[in-house]
Amino acid sequence: MPDNGTIHGNGRAHGHRKAHGHDDRHAADACAAPVDAETVAVHLAAVLAVATPLAPELASLDAARGLVLAEDIRSATATPPFDNSAMDGYAVRRDDLLDASEDNPVTLQVIADLAAGTSENPALEPGQAARIMTGAPLPDGADAVVPIEDTDRGGLYFATVLRAPEPAAHIRRTGEDAQAGDTVLTAGSVLWPTRIAAAASAGRSSLLAHPAPRVAVISTGSELVTPGDVPRRGQIPDSNSYLLAAAVAEAGAVPIRIGAVPDDENTLRDLLATLADTVDAIVLSGGVSVGAYDVVKAVLAPLPSMTFGPVRMQPGKPQGFGRWPAGDDGAPGPVIFALPGNPVSAYVSFEVFVRPALRRLAGHTELHRPTITASAATGWNSPPGRAQYMPVTVERTGPDSRVRPAAAGGSGSHLVAGLGQATGLALVPEDVTRIDEGDLLTVMLLLCPQLP
Repeated sequence: MPDNGTIHGNGRAHGHRKAHGHDDRHAADACAAPVDAETVAVHLAAVLAVATPLAPELASLDAARGLVLAEDIRSATATPPFDNSAMDGYAVRRDDLLDASEDNPVTLQVIADLAAGTSENPALEPGQAARIMTGAPLPDGADAVVPIEDTDRGGLYFATVLRAPEPAAHIRRTGEDAQAGDTVLTAGSVLWPTRIAAAASAGRSSLLAHPAPRVAVISTGSELVTPGDVPRRGQIPDSNSYLLAAAVAEAGAVPIRIGAVPDDENTLRDLLATLADTVDAIVLSGGVSVGAYDVVKAVLAPLPSMTFGPVRMQPGKPQGFGRWPAGDDGAPGPVIFALPGNPVSAYVSFEVFVRPALRRLAGHTELHRPTITASAATGWNSPPGRAQYMPVTVERTGPDSRVRPAAAGGSGSHLVAGLGQATGLALVPEDVTRIDEGDLLTVMLLLCPQLP
């Protein structure tokens, strides 16, 4: 993923260093990032350094879908393990049928009826055939299969062939898919259904794979109520825990949505201590800035394993991450992500930092969303000195892709209803303060599956 996004020239000036019409340095300074703020790239690198892949575990084939394989898989036997029929029909000796046609039908004696899974192996003599089903082992002496459609459909004892078969017609040869010892899957492969089938065909009932991270999701704030409850003055529905739990699941991890907790340090500290032995990561939203009731920062900032500080991005400037202290056994505690409380800030922070980290925990090497280049369908401003991640709707895809802000208010960090229309994040570099209609932007696609 690009550090701060890219704006491409298309024949006229783009990426203005100040807004059109006047020098607004005084107004812009209020929105600028602090001089000690990290870049997105620096912060992301630090996050990924903490999020090391989880130790592999054995997973049954039923439980392996979507996991990342941690071993090479070799076929235990040849696949298929014996010559078998690719059609329902008759196993024959081709020499008996060289002149067979509708005008010159050839009748053979049927000596056996071979279903898939049979262990029978009747040896065919000249003039003989065996009725055979798809997947059944080819009997000794047979060197071709005549499909049922090329016969009179036969009887109990005889079948008449109406067309001469080609050499080795409709025979699946031993080992034509894989030989014993062949590598059919390599470590690092994502176990999609087709790959699970390949592992099963290779004779494996369980696989060594990185487990899906278990992730606790917590919203903080005494103002938060459960959606559906009637809020009193000063209260709002908790959307963040649902937003982030769904995002965790979409990333391939296992969400454990705790919901909202009040701004009480002891309550939060006890909750984190309880969760530490049961999860691989914790995602918190809210309480990470410099307010009087920023409970997350108050609880976690004293830990030497945690880091808090501004990042040069908009939305999402206040960030915190690290690990809960190691347990008595010395095992490292869960990775902790402390995100801003405003919903758009929380979601952008998740996409830029948390999602790649969760994918690394799960053993993935492809960590980031796909990107496209698209033109702006309308103009907007971007704060100086901060990489902007504008939620956008992708109107068209392909060579003439176009995007426009998903919400009328642009990238406002509280615009959760508008966020629901976003299908991408447009990346605007730190040194660009104005996007004009037609400017080309790098856009992170939010609704495209991440391919392995």
